[in-house]
Amino acid sequence: MNGAQAVIRTLVEGGVDVCFANPGTSEMHFVAALDDVPEMRAVLTLFEGVATGAADGYARMTGTPAATLLHLGPGLGNGIANLHNARRARTPLVNVVGDHALTHKRLDAPLESDIDALAGTVSGWVRRSLTTSDVGADTADAVAAAARGQVATLVLPADVSWSDGGASAAVPARRPAPQVPAAVVAEVAEVLGGSTVLFLGGDAVLEPGLRAAAQVAAGTGTRLLSQRSPARMQRGAGLPDVLKLPYPPEGARKQLDGVEHLVLVGAAEPVAFFGYPGMDGRLVPEGCTVHVLAAPGEDGTAALQALAELAAPDAAPQVAQARRPELPTGDLDIKALAEVVGALLPERAIVVDEALTSGYFLPMATVGSPAHDWLTLTGGAIGQGMPVATGAAVACPDRPVVSLQADGSAMYTIQALWTQAREGLDVTTVICDNGAYAILASELENVGAAGGGARAGKLLDLGGPALDFVALATGMGVPATRATTADELADQFRSALAEPGPHLIDAVLPRG
Repeated sequence: MNGAQAVIRTLVEGGVDVCFANPGTSEMHFVAALDDVPEMRAVLTLFEGVATGAADGYARMTGTPAATLLHLGPGLGNGIANLHNARRARTPLVNVVGDHALTHKRLDAPLESDIDALAGTVSGWVRRSLTTSDVGADTADAVAAAARGQVATLVLPADVSWSDGGASAAVPARRPAPQVPAAVVAEVAEVLGGSTVLFLGGDAVLEPGLRAAAQVAAGTGTRLLSQRSPARMQRGAGLPDVLKLPYPPEGARKQLDGVEHLVLVGAAEPVAFFGYPGMDGRLVPEGCTVHVLAAPGEDGTAALQALAELAAPDAAPQVAQARRPELPTGDLDIKALAEVVGALLPERAIVVDEALTSGYFLPMATVGSPAHDWLTLTGGAIGQGMPVATGAAVACPDRPVVSLQADGSAMYTIQALWTQAREGLDVTTVICDNGAYAILASELENVGAAGGGARAGKLLDLGGPALDFVALATGMGVPATRATTADELADQFRSALAEPGPHLIDAVLPRG
């Protein structure tokens, strides 16, 4: 077999059987080899940032890597923003990046670039295959590296791909997450109580970890908080309700005020998203001791279960009761939008949240909705929402996906709608259309910049001309409607959820 066939066969045998692709000339032998390995599902995207974001969403829901196929350095560059988010989410992901043939690189052709340097900014593992005989083993190592919770990038020169002499290779068995020593659990048990917070992330915000953490809280009075943007959180009726640390630093500091012991479980120490004049970016209160029960990548769930057994063996975790907000009527604003979502969210939904400033009321409105998964913007690079929703829908075709999407960030990767239409994915996208980069208006004030003038304001305003999301969606094959009242949004959201395939609703909110 040739090198490309060896790569794809190794991926499939290693459990990687979905590839989100935006290929070019250097990847044509990989494309041709897809006919020889029908077990690999190839999903075309119209932009590399959609491919990388979709691979992220797929892996968040399955726990196993997806692959991407990208074209040279510029293709990788176009996908880097969502690879940054995937890195922050500790997502297992295999990038296959085509490169010039080894014999062509010395000519410095127009698309020549330092792919390895670009990949290194977002990858935990990078390798360039130099011989066809090694490409199977290189691919196996890439899958194994990705399975450790990181982006793994394999650079595949075109002649290594087209040459014969390749062979598939076995992927090493995935190692279980490292266990936390009993002595660490015992040390943390000594500091539990009302002045202690368990700060949760990673696997600790999935159902088993949440239940164990809530048992600890019920038995000891310890408070629970989640990191601001967990990759995947399970919530809703019947599950413990854990507040997320707020985005604004002043709100985060208020949540942490008076905490004497902060216990990290699958989460890093909390810091402000940005630096502000005269403000310390570290959010841990003065005099608070930070403890690590489980570092990211360790088995946080098992550590919490051991802690619950030691410190609160007879306690019953508190869980959210089933309840829904009343369907709102009249004017449509961010509170009404959240209430519509909370009132109608279907069972087993996957919610992809890039609503940003329009999402303030969503946690309160959905806490008692049927149990669901919530995927968030992990790295702050906007344009993640619609690609992640696409990948989640590929991963879980039997579950409804609800994509709550800010209007400004929607335009970064709106090409994801075309892939949703082509693949017939069950994604309902709600555009939170306030006609502005609203989050930047508050940041202008937070950083102390002189603002308020017409020229500065123009850079935060998405009007003139207004974006027509209905036209954009229908032009890519996705049925779309526009809602200007809460009643219209409820009717359109209900109808979209009832029909298979993708839909988009442009929810027009107060401007700015």
